[in-house]
Amino acid sequence: MSNLADNLTGTASRHPDEPALRLQDVTLTFQQFDDLASRAAGRMAALGITPGDRVGLMLPNVLEFPVLFYGALRLGAIVVPMNPLLKGREIAHYTGDSGMSLLWAHPSVSDEDTGQAADGCRVEQVGPGLLASLADADPAPAVAKAAEDTAVILYTSGTTGTPKGAELTHGGLDRNVRICMDDLMSIGPGDVIVGCLPLFHVFGLTCGLNTAVAAGAMLTLVPRFDPVAVLEVMARDRATIFQGVPTMYTALANVPDADPTAVAALRVCTSGGASLPAEVLRSFEEKFGARVLEGYGLSETSPVASFNRQDQARVGSIGTPIPGVEFRVVGEDGADVPTGEIGEIWIRGHNIMKGYWNRPEATAEAIDDEGWFKSGDMGRVDEDGFYYIVDRKKELIIRGGFNVYPKEIEEVLYEHPAVREAAVIGLPHETHGEEVGAAVSLQPGAEVSEDEIRQYVKERVAPYKYPRVVWFLDDLPKGATGKILKRAIEKPVGTPS
Repeated sequence: MSNLADNLTGTASRHPDEPALRLQDVTLTFQQFDDLASRAAGRMAALGITPGDRVGLMLPNVLEFPVLFYGALRLGAIVVPMNPLLKGREIAHYTGDSGMSLLWAHPSVSDEDTGQAADGCRVEQVGPGLLASLADADPAPAVAKAAEDTAVILYTSGTTGTPKGAELTHGGLDRNVRICMDDLMSIGPGDVIVGCLPLFHVFGLTCGLNTAVAAGAMLTLVPRFDPVAVLEVMARDRATIFQGVPTMYTALANVPDADPTAVAALRVCTSGGASLPAEVLRSFEEKFGARVLEGYGLSETSPVASFNRQDQARVGSIGTPIPGVEFRVVGEDGADVPTGEIGEIWIRGHNIMKGYWNRPEATAEAIDDEGWFKSGDMGRVDEDGFYYIVDRKKELIIRGGFNVYPKEIEEVLYEHPAVREAAVIGLPHETHGEEVGAAVSLQPGAEVSEDEIRQYVKERVAPYKYPRVVWFLDDLPKGATGKILKRAIEKPVGTPS
C-alpha cells in the first residue's frame, strides 16, 4: 500500500486539466492541486516537519484545507483535522494530546486561542495569500507509507468525556474511499460533489474530499451551510452528488419557492451523521425529485460501515454492511440477540480504526480481542439483513423501568406539519427516574401549543413513551456538521440540569 496522497498524483496524471476543486469563482485543476500539495509538503519540510509528525488543520471549507491536507500526507505526516470554532483550552487539548508539531490556523481563530497551543507546537496562520506564496516553495516527493500507518487522527466529539483521537490508517481510508467511489455511488470524472460537510469531519473528509480526489470528480466547496446558497451552487455547477446530515435536508426541504429544475443534475444524495427522519426524507424527495440514500458510520469506522444501495434501499434503514465489514447486534450479556430484537451494534472489518491515540485502555474497552468495535449505538436487523438504528446507547431514556428510544418519538414529532425540528431527551424525575422531554422548533408562521404536540404524540405511541414535557425553541443547537447537540439544548425553567 502506498501513501493515501498518491491518489491525488495518480488522478492528476490521468486527468490533469479536469476541475478538482472550486470555491466561488476560483477553480483548481487536478494538475494545479497536485502541484500546490507538493509545494505545501516542501514548505512544511522547510519548517522542520518530518514523517510521523502531527500537523493540525484548523480551517473551514476553503481551498487551503485540501492543499495542506494532501501536502502533509505527502510528507508522511499525520493530519489532525480541527474545528475552527474550537477555543483555547480545547485547542490545547488537541495539540497537547497529539503531540502536534505544527498547526495551520484560519485567521478567524484568535491569537489568544491559538496562544494556548502546547509548547513545541508552531502556529502558522492561513491567510488569503498562502496558495500564491507556495509558488516559491520547492516541491517534495511523496513519502512511502504502509497500509497500517496512521494517516489521520480524528478526535471524537467528546459528548461522553474528554475527546479521544481515533487513528485512521492510509489503508483503511483508501479502502473506504474505493467502496464509496465504486460500490456505493459510482463516482467518476464529470461528477460534481457538493462540499458543504466540514472537511475537518470524517464524513466530509472521506466521502467528499478523498473520494472526489480518487475518482477524478470535482468538489465544489461551501464554507458555511446555507440552504439557499447551496441550491445556487448546485444549479451553477450542475452538481450530481449531494452529501448531507438530516438537518441539512430539513433546511433544503423548507426553502420556500425552491425550483426543483435547478438541481435536476442531482444523481444521488446521501445522508449520515445522525438518523434521518422518514418524514424529512419524504419531504426532500417529493420537493426535489432526488433519491436520498442513508448510510451509517462513525469516526472510528473511517467512517462508512453500512449503506443503502441504489437498487435496494429501505426508508428508515442504514442499509447493509459494506463489502468486507461485518455487523452483530449484541445484548448486555455479549451474545447476539434474535433477529428483530434491539441490541448494541458491533462492527468488524478493514474500516475499523487502529485505536485511540495513546489510549490503550480506551482502545481495549472499545475493541475486543476478536476485533469487534462496540459502536455504542442501539439497533436491530431484519430478516433480510437490513439494519436499523434505534438510538445511541447513552441516549436511551428509562422511564419507570421502561425503555424509551428518542429516535422513535422524534420520528412521530417530525410527522406533525407544524414541527420543523425536534429532539427528545431524558429529564430527571423523582419517581420515574427519567421523564421524556421534547424540545421543538416550529415551521415559519406555524402556531401550535405544547399540549397539542403532546397529545399528537400520545395518540401514536405507547402511554409511557409520549413526552410529558414539551417546550419550544427558535432553533435547536447544532454542531459543526449540523447535527443536533442534545447536550446543549436549553431545558425548561425549573428542570434539573
